Amino acid sequence: MNKSFLFRILKNLKSIAHTMEKQNIFSLVSQLYKKKVFIYTNTKKEKKVQKQPQVEIIERMLTVMNEKQTPTKLILLEEEQKKAENEIQIIIQHWIRIFNIKLGWIHNFDKIVINYTIFIFMLDTFRSSAKLINTFTGHTDTVWSIDYSTFDDHQLICSGSFDKTVCVWDMETNKQIQFFNGHSSPVYNVKFSSYHYYYHRRNVICSSSQDKTIRFWDIKDTQQLKILNGHTEDVYDIKFSPFNYGRYLCSGSYDTSIRLWDVETSKTLHIFNGHTKGVWCIDFSSLHSNNSNTNNSIGIIGGNGYTFCSGSYDATIRVWDIERTKQLIVLQGHRHWISSVKYGSNQSRNSGCENTILSGSHDNSVCLWDIRSGKQIEWFCRHEREVNAVEYSPFVVNNSKIGGSNVICSASNDNTIRFWDIRSSKKELYMIKGDTREDNRILCFKFLSLKANSGVYLCYGSYKGLIRVWG
Repeated sequence: MNKSFLFRILKNLKSIAHTMEKQNIFSLVSQLYKKKVFIYTNTKKEKKVQKQPQVEIIERMLTVMNEKQTPTKLILLEEEQKKAENEIQIIIQHWIRIFNIKLGWIHNFDKIVINYTIFIFMLDTFRSSAKLINTFTGHTDTVWSIDYSTFDDHQLICSGSFDKTVCVWDMETNKQIQFFNGHSSPVYNVKFSSYHYYYHRRNVICSSSQDKTIRFWDIKDTQQLKILNGHTEDVYDIKFSPFNYGRYLCSGSYDTSIRLWDVETSKTLHIFNGHTKGVWCIDFSSLHSNNSNTNNSIGIIGGNGYTFCSGSYDATIRVWDIERTKQLIVLQGHRHWISSVKYGSNQSRNSGCENTILSGSHDNSVCLWDIRSGKQIEWFCRHEREVNAVEYSPFVVNNSKIGGSNVICSASNDNTIRFWDIRSSKKELYMIKGDTREDNRILCFKFLSLKANSGVYLCYGSYKGLIRVWG
């Protein structure tokens, strides 16, 4: 079994999703069952099977969804979803068995597929049952950043704080399992290194700091692996490339520059200049002209088709072409500095958002931009204080005919996380309020899925140093 063949399987799954963009997630799952029949039919070792009785589960789920959702029916819907998830696990394991897939080169293949097909949830279900389920304590100051990863069947969260430390937490045991204090100044951002995960099978965290450095920490060996020096001021944000399996790292700094690093060689490949003030946030686009994460030898880094965007203290958002190392467009409209930027992507299940950028600003607002026209599409301005983070959520609004996510979220110094209908700035759908005394403000958040439970969870970092999990 070679890599290219498995990539074709993944591509086939994605093509199903894209062709069914106007349908709901359970119809997509139904298509997977049809795919199961197809695979049985075309496998010499297996006999053709008839229509699977599990499809009836999908039909029942659709019936429940189309009816008015009482609390009893919501429970039924969740039970049916759990059954569907279990059945999909069986399907994936069957694929692995009959194709003799060797999984050493791609971790948790079954989880990738299941997440792709299941990780869209009804906001009404989350809203009706969401509550604070866990709190991680350990940081003594503001938590600026959190990230989530699975490694060797462990679900981990890492966090960076103004207390100058990086912490690692086990989501199953609810305990802090690692602690790094090598930075001499506050830590602004943390990311699990996709490069070390893929190339070296090591669980490594990358962190950026006010001490002007970027550092890599090995969780298992409890040591600092390397340090990147080059920025002359605070390093605020870091992002690993979605191409070449995270070999390249982008960093934004108060020195007004953005650096592109080769993680393998620890060298700076290019410095992007254009902002007139410090760069607070960056994000990579999904691929526009290519369709895989395979090594691409085009140009200096193989980033052909990718762009990244950056938000700055100069109140602008700039879009850059990675391969040609040039600025493409400047988005202007916010009245204060940009605190968070996120690319939309249909590959990420965001309905109709492939050519959009979501931004949060310290002017208390959230804005959705059309990259092609450079214009604002929607403006969300009900936060009472500065917006610190924005995300495209995994939720859809109840009874929506749109197949992908149409809910965005934003966290603010007003101590709330607000959920918005992406199609209308007038619709605030839901709000999570942090504890006034213990949280005070919400600086960052992350959506995640825990294997012990079905559903989606939201994790956020607070001004007072607590990390909360809602679900």
